Amino acid sequence: MPPFEQTVHGYLSHLYGPRACEVQRRLNQHITHFLSLAPFSSTGINIQPKDAPSWSEKDQWVISYGDSIIEDDLPPLAVLSDFLQARLGERISGVHVLPFFPWSSDDGFSVIHYREVNTDLGDWSHIRELASHYDLMADLVLNHVSRESLWCVDYLSGSLPGRDYFIDVDPSTDVSQVVRPRSSPLLVPISTRRGTRYLWATFSEDQLDLNFENPDVLLEFVGILLFYLEQGTRIVRLDAVAFLWKRLGTSCIHLPETHTVVRLLRAIVDHVAPGTLLITETNVPHQENISYFGLERLPKGEPDEAHMVYQFALPPLLLHTLTRGETNTLQTWLTSLPILPDHCTYLNFTASHDGIGVRPLEGLLPDHERDALLELMHRFGGFVSMRSNPDSSDTPYEINITWFEAMRGTRRGPDPWQIARFICSQAIMLSLQGIPALYIHTLTGTLNDVEGVERSGRLRSINRRRWQRSELDLLLDSPSTPTHDVFHALSRLLDQRRHEPCFHPNAAQRTLASAPELLAVERGPLADGRRLLALYNVTDTPFALENGGEAVIQSLGRHTWQALDSDNSWNVEGALSPYAVRWLIAYN
Repeated sequence: MPPFEQTVHGYLSHLYGPRACEVQRRLNQHITHFLSLAPFSSTGINIQPKDAPSWSEKDQWVISYGDSIIEDDLPPLAVLSDFLQARLGERISGVHVLPFFPWSSDDGFSVIHYREVNTDLGDWSHIRELASHYDLMADLVLNHVSRESLWCVDYLSGSLPGRDYFIDVDPSTDVSQVVRPRSSPLLVPISTRRGTRYLWATFSEDQLDLNFENPDVLLEFVGILLFYLEQGTRIVRLDAVAFLWKRLGTSCIHLPETHTVVRLLRAIVDHVAPGTLLITETNVPHQENISYFGLERLPKGEPDEAHMVYQFALPPLLLHTLTRGETNTLQTWLTSLPILPDHCTYLNFTASHDGIGVRPLEGLLPDHERDALLELMHRFGGFVSMRSNPDSSDTPYEINITWFEAMRGTRRGPDPWQIARFICSQAIMLSLQGIPALYIHTLTGTLNDVEGVERSGRLRSINRRRWQRSELDLLLDSPSTPTHDVFHALSRLLDQRRHEPCFHPNAAQRTLASAPELLAVERGPLADGRRLLALYNVTDTPFALENGGEAVIQSLGRHTWQALDSDNSWNVEGALSPYAVRWLIAYN
């Protein structure tokens, strides 16, 4: 048996025992059909040898809904493509278009049809057009499906295949151990021809969890995954994957079978479309999050799960750092990050379509510090979403606020440094090891959309505004607006970053011990001796580098530095202004 088939057989045996051979036969049919199609180059997929790096310093991504920017009667996907090309061009290399399928709730994450494009957004030609200009990230929403899906219609009538696609549970069953990201009931009553049944619904009553113990469900999603690759997808985001496999009597999160499904999907994409990236979305405490790399298999073998994981601890830690004016907690966390092998990296971000997760702070920040941060975000116009615990109590799950509004001030309240603080936060994110992704509303410095929350009744709508293209263009072209200042400052940083090899995701990273007011991160050295030192004053007062700490002073004195945006040597004397950003380069 060839190595790929041996690997797949091992995974399927873990999942389905004696049924593995039959499941593998059917899975091979999917793969054979996919490989028989036209060359991937015609669909926009970037084919590379398996041992070639899949990323570089030029990888910089944007996250957006298909209709975050709208214009007259044009298809929003076409408007998004034109906006990105006109305003950002080659500054970005990829775009994550959030679920663009027909949906019934949760702004796209309750999918009705997986193989269709929401006609309100456009069609597959618009998706392929985007993929021809940028690396496209698409969501594989595989944990749950809409109640309006055909699979659910099958379940209601007792027809195949959907009849066996869901998790039917006796309502008297003890499910208290199940870890939840929500406070809604876990079991949802559904009226069927067979009477009232109770189905598992991790996220909402409209999002019914799928039963992966049924291999037909797995095979459905392998087919969907391959279809997305046919349409030009290069990055596949496994949405809410941590909750995929259920076993009563357990927490039903991060189960071994869930990790095996991720390994299986990784093996498939590596085999049929090398260069495709698999990224897991697991908004959980840090150590649980990075478990989806599969690093425990080092040094005996290569990690075999996700190519990338979201760096979920970064956004709340940056909020804490910049609103408190101290870097101790951030420095400790950065120093603790494991050294990753060449084919694993982080997706760094500060904001996304969801809120700013609070769970990743567990074990990193004391509860009283977390609560002080939540109270501050409330003062800046934000909200806090809750989740249910196994003991029936509720705890904070995420902060709902735009990142620009979150940077309104410090714990002393609002101040005049909002834009400088905001840019400092983005520069820190851009300089860290990994691939950066900027949410469209971070790029535009969007304010809290309180009216959107009132219209939808959902707290997350605060950060999901839909811009009219004409209004946004006017703000971007008017020098007196925060939108202009933010967008152009970020554009300059993106320009600098994409041309600097020390920002390659595989370039080494070291956090220098420093005074609490200063963050100092060194990237490199590269093979030619080139290295980068990133310095950030995280306070609203000037900071003298001579007070930065021994490690910083030694590093500054050991090399001749020049600013990344200048050909002149950099004078290490003097002070860093409030929220100053310095990217310095040395060759010796």
